[in-house]
Amino acid sequence: MMSNWEHKHIIELSKFSREDYNCVLGLAHRFKSLPKTGARKLPALQGKLVTTLFFEPSTRTRNSFELAAKKLSADVQSFSASNSSIKKGESSLDTALTYVAMGADVLIVRHQAAGIPEQLANELDKLGKTTAILNAGDGLHSHPSQALLDLYTLALYFNPINPLPNELTGKTILIVGDILHSRVARSNLWSLTACGANVILCGPPSLLPMEFLDFVKSPPPDNNKDPIDKRGEVSIIYSLDEALKEVDAIMTLRLQKERMQQNLLTSLNQYNVEFGINHQRLQRCGKSVPVLHPGPINRGVEMSSKLLDDRSICLVEEQVNNGIPIRMALLYLLAASEKF
Repeated sequence: MMSNWEHKHIIELSKFSREDYNCVLGLAHRFKSLPKTGARKLPALQGKLVTTLFFEPSTRTRNSFELAAKKLSADVQSFSASNSSIKKGESSLDTALTYVAMGADVLIVRHQAAGIPEQLANELDKLGKTTAILNAGDGLHSHPSQALLDLYTLALYFNPINPLPNELTGKTILIVGDILHSRVARSNLWSLTACGANVILCGPPSLLPMEFLDFVKSPPPDNNKDPIDKRGEVSIIYSLDEALKEVDAIMTLRLQKERMQQNLLTSLNQYNVEFGINHQRLQRCGKSVPVLHPGPINRGVEMSSKLLDDRSICLVEEQVNNGIPIRMALLYLLAASEKF
């Protein structure tokens, strides 16, 4: 089943084929079922060393990856920039090479600057190193594991028995918020359209430039050909009440308060009035639709507290839970000696 996996590194989702998405979601669903069988750990990565190399703070992503690695019986090293030689001027590459020299099989890299995980992957390849790089979020560029867990959460909502990418085909997914500064939105655009979903982007014009209409039509320079023959459509609607009509799911994004200091927003209260999600507003959908959020959440800004606590339609807790099997799947695909 996994023999067709061709990616040494996972940097961004623009290079993923439909088969890649099927592979990740199918494997993740098998891992998700493990607790029900009583199995606590798999020996799949026994003897492998997984290092979380986080130059940027994180709670959910780091802990999710580390737990995923441990569930696969890997040894886990944890790096924190605040307690490292970065403070003494060491470069990201030299830091990465230090952990490679210690025997890391996978480096899970999170960095505040876009492009660093890809640069590290290219340098390690030039040096003939076998270590795999897994991007855990870089600048405004990409956050592949978050988009994959979002995809799995939606597929699971639409089909709890067989949650595969084709469950998104023909669905309309609304992404609301600060699109301009969101690596999560960018990765979700690649994954959702690849699976045949149509995406509506909504937010203040200052945080949602019209250039996003063509985002998935412009693959990165090193992509010779889009691996997806026909993607879903991307549209922009600046009125949330208008955008909510006939959507099948909603993703809200964290509003970064520093945007107010950059004069991109007038006030958090005004943002909530225009783009905040609550039960009353959801009635415009004409049906019950799930609401997702990558976290951390500003209660009462992107979403009402009442909605956030409504587990029947708010899938935030499910997203956190699903992050573990998705990241288990990614680590397995990159590092397992024998694929099944």
